Amino acid sequence: MESTSTRPRRGIGSLSRLREANTQRVVEVLRLHGTLTQADVARATQLSPATVSNIVGDLRRRGFVRTAPTGEGGRRSVDLSLDPTAGVVVGVDFGNRHRRIAVSDLAQNILVDEHHPLPLEHRVDDGVRDTVVDVDRLLLQCGRKRSQVLALAIGLPGPVDPATGQLGSAAILPGWAGVPVGEAFEAALGVPVAVDNDANLGALGEMNWGAGRGFRDFTYLKVTTGIGAGLVIDGRLYRGAAGTAGEIGHTTIDENGPVCRCGNRGCLELFAGTPALLELLHRSHDGSMTVREMIELSEAGDTGCRRVVEDAGRHIGVALANLCNLISPRLIIVGGELAAAGDALLQPMRESMARRAVPAAAQRAEIVPSELGDHASVLGAVALALLESAHHLVAAPSATRR
Repeated sequence: MESTSTRPRRGIGSLSRLREANTQRVVEVLRLHGTLTQADVARATQLSPATVSNIVGDLRRRGFVRTAPTGEGGRRSVDLSLDPTAGVVVGVDFGNRHRRIAVSDLAQNILVDEHHPLPLEHRVDDGVRDTVVDVDRLLLQCGRKRSQVLALAIGLPGPVDPATGQLGSAAILPGWAGVPVGEAFEAALGVPVAVDNDANLGALGEMNWGAGRGFRDFTYLKVTTGIGAGLVIDGRLYRGAAGTAGEIGHTTIDENGPVCRCGNRGCLELFAGTPALLELLHRSHDGSMTVREMIELSEAGDTGCRRVVEDAGRHIGVALANLCNLISPRLIIVGGELAAAGDALLQPMRESMARRAVPAAAQRAEIVPSELGDHASVLGAVALALLESAHHLVAAPSATRR
């Protein structure tokens, strides 16, 4: 039984929080579904028509919702939608050799999406400075101003502490671990900033724009320098208490294997991460070979490259079997640099998973390639920024972004 000393009192604060939560539900429904009638919004949010009417009226007065008369079943009605001119959000995806930036309006229309190569071991301060310059330039290109940016979200390769927003590992981005990345970008841009793991954002991207649409239980697997997974369970992204859920690259494949950077032995990344695959080919092929060249040679019939890619698929399948036994995803979406290998990677993955997982779980888990490719994580950053913008719309009742 709940203690009376800890039970929250009903009052102005609790009513305010309830209204904020209801407003956020309305904003999210409009963001996800586009144009709806007020009755549709009430059904989707399970709020009363009167509550929805009050919230919509407030959002309309503040310039965030627009209405248009329509006819439905012979009756006059009003269509509601978020006003795409009311603000924009920005998504940024950092890798060890790239930065991608995308700008979206509130209706999820991507206005611009730009890729920038970066030097290996690039620095945080350079990343902040260059991103600010590029964001301002892209906003100008879209006919928008920085004052119209409601939120920015950043994807980083590695576990991100949900409490601090700090990168927990420096293996892929040396010098970034332990740095308050969100605070640095907030100070430079003057907008709310969210930070998350790039595989988590890949899952959000696929959920909103890609192969994950319509699925409530799926996993996005990003196979590149590291191997990470974004877990969607019952329609929500699952990060875990420490923000490390989905670190499938550190699943043990061989307990007597080589020592990993995490301190464990025989981790999946040591057998299927792209640096490990290129190292296997170092003696028989050019030492400067890239992942793209390895995949092209595999497709052209090079037996060594084909073998390395297929073996990577089999190793990943072992880890996916464990994942299936634990959470039984309906769909496994494979993205990242190595996903370009197609069935040379995916078919051994399917076979290995089927041999080791509980049959019922393996039969229900379909493995498919990403629909968004290299854009998955940056679009996921946009999706996260849109979620943050919903907080802004709720928290700033007097604000307008005209």
